[in-house]
Amino acid sequence: MKKFSQKLKTGVSVAAVVVVLLGVYSYRKLQALAADPAGEKDCSPAVGGGEHAKIDLERIKAIAPLKDVKWSQLGGSINDASCLNKTEIYGAVDVRSIEDIAKTLAFARDNKLSVTTAGVRHSMGGHAFRKGGIVLDMRSFNKIVLNESARSVTVQPGATWHDIQNALHPRFAVRAMQSTDIFTVGGSISVNAHGMDHQAGALAKSIKSMKVMLADGSLRTVSATENPDLFNLVVGGYGLFGVIVEAELDIADNLVYQTGRRVMDYKEFPALFAGEIEKDGNIGLMYGHLSTAPSTFLKELLLYTYTKVDGTDFKRQPLGEVNGTKLRRLTINLSKQGPLFQEMKWLSEKHIEHRMENCTVTRAQAIGSAEACLVNRNDPMHDSVPYLRNSLPDDTDILHEYFIPRSQFVSFVDGMRKVLTDNKTNLLNASVRVVHQENNFLTYSPEPAFSLVLYINQTTDEEGNRQMKKATEELIDLTIAHKGRFFLPYQLHYSRDQLQRSYPQINDFFAAKRKYDPVELFTNTFYQKYAS
Repeated sequence: MKKFSQKLKTGVSVAAVVVVLLGVYSYRKLQALAADPAGEKDCSPAVGGGEHAKIDLERIKAIAPLKDVKWSQLGGSINDASCLNKTEIYGAVDVRSIEDIAKTLAFARDNKLSVTTAGVRHSMGGHAFRKGGIVLDMRSFNKIVLNESARSVTVQPGATWHDIQNALHPRFAVRAMQSTDIFTVGGSISVNAHGMDHQAGALAKSIKSMKVMLADGSLRTVSATENPDLFNLVVGGYGLFGVIVEAELDIADNLVYQTGRRVMDYKEFPALFAGEIEKDGNIGLMYGHLSTAPSTFLKELLLYTYTKVDGTDFKRQPLGEVNGTKLRRLTINLSKQGPLFQEMKWLSEKHIEHRMENCTVTRAQAIGSAEACLVNRNDPMHDSVPYLRNSLPDDTDILHEYFIPRSQFVSFVDGMRKVLTDNKTNLLNASVRVVHQENNFLTYSPEPAFSLVLYINQTTDEEGNRQMKKATEELIDLTIAHKGRFFLPYQLHYSRDQLQRSYPQINDFFAAKRKYDPVELFTNTFYQKYAS
């Protein structure tokens, strides 16, 4: 009876939402908001990458292409996930082997061309390309080898976390990865990504070793103990020191977890984490979402936990894909339309969304309650977020991330609330995650911190860019005032002074780059702007 009552309440809630929607929007408009994307967006002219250095495109276009590699593109332009950095390039090589990389680097050296590496291009500041340069497209260079006895997996850099999870399941799981599985390993290492596992820390700590090709074509094996200086530069080095050609990563057991959710005041979170979550070794995954609804804006926090349970009798099913894609996309795109829908989105997350999640075994089957479910470790991280892609032509969604010392969390959120409100910023999602002290050279976390990940909607016109730049600058100033740091894979709206104040080691980082790559073969738009 209780289970039927819960289903009835969910059904009534969904029906109420549908009634409201049909009263405000036409069916055709709702269809457009829920529609699958037809392909990659093309929402800006080719303007990126050339304003920070003089580049002779006519000379570059006249260079005859190398015949010994497969070019997926010659000439034309490339963009990233923001759709705001369309940039003309010499071409893109479809990398299939180490030999493809070595030949391309030699060709670039001989012709004074720059080289970048790229995966799914979710870094949003031109980190994967520059004007007139060659792009090594690593996505087809994606072999995965499971080493069961060593409890590790050896992968080529174009492998995605989605494919790695499928290769490890059902016995093993990834130890550290980004919170969604669409990214490539090479890209994740290049930004030292982190995710839901608050115990594992960022990706660096799970890398056993890597093979890296330097600008002169030589191969180096690097790890925390072998060539550690270069290891700490390549991890979180944005592709500026060499091409990652292979990585061996630690893996974990595919444990069984009981899911948990609780709503709390955001001010309670730091004490709860320090006093309960951090001390409980059975909590394997954890993250929070701050409210984006106007009535509780950044004041309520929905905390998600995954607590280890006995999985002896648990049958691990094949990994499933995200369901309810169109409804999720509709919910997100409606939240861009104004306060009413922002409220509805938060209410949906609190009361409806979790009932749509993949749940391998209901807790009702296990202990007689339908409030939670049992999943294996791979399940919550096996999310390719198809619902975030849309067919809306004139807007885009931008990521920000700020790393704040744990004692500064409440004060920072209060300041962030004011900045976003004053700038009328259309915040779609605000996640809270945990990072430890990271020791790579260009570390975003010199001390334990909370990470705040913002997902912001903007229009793709000049006014949208202006508003985003202003809000970004103010958020970075706020971060610096709280002794935190901002994540560098995103839009280049910050000044050199802001970069220097947030990352006081940045000039030493650029000096080390020139030591390992004196001809500056590996050069991207980020490097062009801030290292010159």
